[in-house]
Amino acid sequence: MKQLMGGVRRRAVLVGGAVAALVVAGVGTWATDTWPFEGKDTYCWDAWKEDSGPDFLSGDALDGDNARRTSKETAPTPRRQRGRCTVALRSERTDSDYDKVEEETEITVTYGPAPEGAAPRMEWIGGYLGDRAMPLPDGLPGATDGRHALLVLPKGCDTRDGRPTAVTLDSTARSDYGDTTISADAGLGGSQSVARLLVAVANRAMEKAGCAPAKPLEVVSPMATLPEDEEDFFTRACRIRGLEFGKDAARDLEYQVGAVTRDLQSCSVRTQSGEGRYFDALMVSQPRLSALFDGATGSKAPARGWRGTGVFADDYKVVRADCAGRPLTVLMLAPSPHETTPYFAAFADAVARRVGCAPVAPGGTGR
Repeated sequence: MKQLMGGVRRRAVLVGGAVAALVVAGVGTWATDTWPFEGKDTYCWDAWKEDSGPDFLSGDALDGDNARRTSKETAPTPRRQRGRCTVALRSERTDSDYDKVEEETEITVTYGPAPEGAAPRMEWIGGYLGDRAMPLPDGLPGATDGRHALLVLPKGCDTRDGRPTAVTLDSTARSDYGDTTISADAGLGGSQSVARLLVAVANRAMEKAGCAPAKPLEVVSPMATLPEDEEDFFTRACRIRGLEFGKDAARDLEYQVGAVTRDLQSCSVRTQSGEGRYFDALMVSQPRLSALFDGATGSKAPARGWRGTGVFADDYKVVRADCAGRPLTVLMLAPSPHETTPYFAAFADAVARRVGCAPVAPGGTGR
């Protein structure tokens, strides 16, 4: 009988100890804001957490009728160096005229190499580094305009064929009024917030892919702001000699001065009538950003008199040349109906002169 009672007591102690251990573990997870007590949803490989700052992650974003936030993700792995994550918000509300308004927001993160083909790669690079994009702070090789962002990852994450791997973030938001649809704010919180979101998800993606550096990437310094507002009354775009337009042509155009740094400079000209791009010009000198062009600028000069190597295609022109031991790459994207070679030459030599390099285009002059 004593043996039986002793066994019961031992089992009770073991059960009690297990319960206590679970309670302690529960307290630990609660203290560190994780399951089971915290109850906050996480997104994009646990990089982002509900109510962590940006509006699209807040509880207020779910206040509308039938509001819901969903996510879908595929994580990269050491064997599959690609990943994708999407966070979507959908809701309904009634406006002041008692009409139903449907709202939809989608934020997509992609982990993977730069596009393989030259033409899609140029368009991809220009889409993230040009126009209103500003460089990420703290020397991080990337840029954001507050709605889209790109970060080139360390060399240890490069693909076997040598292409750099990058993390990109894209957002769309719209309000549908039935008879019309207008763009809306995605609730990302501005460029500084986007930079932090991008770095957080990049760190998690690199962990999943098995190429994370010893020290995680971080954003400490503030984002730089655009040097100038958009300009729609001009004859010379982006204050660059050679990018002149007649008064009649300029009346239908507007330009945006983007980044103007040692590593990155851009100038975008758009049509005001809604037809879109007139041309986008971009200079890249930052080493990891420059690596995005590797293998896509040809092996010879694009035309007589040009320094370096490059390609003149219908929809883009790209030239890479040495600049004091660093690669300087100049890219112009433009629809083929616009003859942009004179503009390209003017932009290429202007930026080369600004950063202290020899002229790139034929007929150019030094300082």
